[in-house]
Amino acid sequence: MSSLRKTTALRRLIESPELTFVIEAHNGLSAKIATEAGFPALWASSLTLSAALGVRDNNEISWTQVAEQVELMCDATSAPILVDGDSGHGDFNIVRRFVAKLGQRGAAGICLEDKLFPKTNSFLRSEQQPLADADEFAGKLKAALDARPDDDFVVIARTEALIAGRGMAEALHRAEAYRKAGVHAVVIHSKSAKPDEVFAFMREWAGRLPVVLIPTKYHGTPAAAFRENHVSTVIWANQLLRGATTRIQELAAKIRREESIVAVEDGIAPMSEIFRLQGDAELAEAESRYQGGGQGSHRGIILAATRGDLPEALTGGAPKALLKVGHTSILERLVTILRANEVRDITVVAGYKKEMISIAGVERIDNDAFATTGELASLAIALEKITGDSIVAFGDILFRGYIAGLLLQDRADAVIAVDTRFRERLPASRVSDFVRLKQAPGARDYLDEEAAALARAEFSEARSDVHGEWIGLLKLSARGIEIAREFVDARRADGQLDRLQLVDLLNHLVATVGVKVHCIQGHWTDVDSLVDLHHAQQF
Repeated sequence: MSSLRKTTALRRLIESPELTFVIEAHNGLSAKIATEAGFPALWASSLTLSAALGVRDNNEISWTQVAEQVELMCDATSAPILVDGDSGHGDFNIVRRFVAKLGQRGAAGICLEDKLFPKTNSFLRSEQQPLADADEFAGKLKAALDARPDDDFVVIARTEALIAGRGMAEALHRAEAYRKAGVHAVVIHSKSAKPDEVFAFMREWAGRLPVVLIPTKYHGTPAAAFRENHVSTVIWANQLLRGATTRIQELAAKIRREESIVAVEDGIAPMSEIFRLQGDAELAEAESRYQGGGQGSHRGIILAATRGDLPEALTGGAPKALLKVGHTSILERLVTILRANEVRDITVVAGYKKEMISIAGVERIDNDAFATTGELASLAIALEKITGDSIVAFGDILFRGYIAGLLLQDRADAVIAVDTRFRERLPASRVSDFVRLKQAPGARDYLDEEAAALARAEFSEARSDVHGEWIGLLKLSARGIEIAREFVDARRADGQLDRLQLVDLLNHLVATVGVKVHCIQGHWTDVDSLVDLHHAQQF
């Protein structure tokens, strides 16, 4: 079917002598799930599209909103989609525009019903619902046929004569009028709990056109009965949304009641399944093909394994990276900054209270020896899984987004950001990651095009000969990652890995490929003390 146009595929299914089962979908995700389940075509139900948007099935969403939702569904699936067009959302002219726009957006067909606009759902006050004049409705059908994007775009007429209590003769009369208008199939709709009246219609109709059934009320009918009565297509019109609604209600109540997600996690789709359905693998492959080593193909590593030295009252129950700055944790802010700079694949190395670290779309890997190892050991765990250009960040820093952009856009194998105005914010005795540059920075070195070069980094108190403070942000190219991995392997072999920090890796990079430095003046902060935390709140 994939080699056919979607319109052609749907028309062949409708006109086939074999029974076809079609199921509703109400957004891109449900469309993809239904397609993977094996349904050859989908029904874009007006009831479920409306319900998914939180409104009533009374044309409270416009035809343009229907078209927008259908477009997203068409993008998500290779299966043809038959759109529930209600009564056409207006007169023949609106129907023409509606059909034309659906065709442009990838729909394969439309089903129109002979009720007045705005319509009411067939199972609500059904016998009080007036029907459109049959001749006028036939004119709408002709307008839809004339507006088709191609000859195979399917137009189906649905009569509500049985739903409205008009009887079999009226149903047959209307269906015949719609056949003469040129439609590809008819829907005979019923609210009966048994299929007797729709099968009676089938016998009287005698195969003049394919007949489509929507057995919402007579759902117990076996497939064999549909085949015996020569039904073309059966539409399961609302079951996916109804099933999802029940599950969402149960989950929401349980999580609210227990104030925890522990009991539900094993029973819901893992994040990896959501990413798969969203097509993340295709995006990663496309980034590699189109962006190469440029921005957008980077990975992010956030080191957040240690508890830190903040008071027990602040970090006794959660990692330091989860401290709130405003209403958002430091870690969430870091992830947001990286994503804003097109870093899509982010890994957090967790340790202390690791089970508390869970951010949608972010992978967590664990350093269970966090209490006895240093920063390099945490990075080593991530390096086992990371390839290609990457940005490494401490888990307790905040910085303006442009700083990440500076590093990510730089093609050097190793690039860091250094604050040359560090003495204004740090006490003289503060121990941190200080650096000396190969040439002392001048007044023009702030965001200068010619970035400086690192001479040496060390974890110590600030001395008069240091030029700046490394802010805890390092970008490595694919080659830089390989050199870092080789260094880690060598230090693991000689037993030094557990006690080393990232400044030791920086010094190794200086000796191998060199480290490029972008000098900044402020615009960042870390959180190592209560004073820092207060500053972060202001930041």
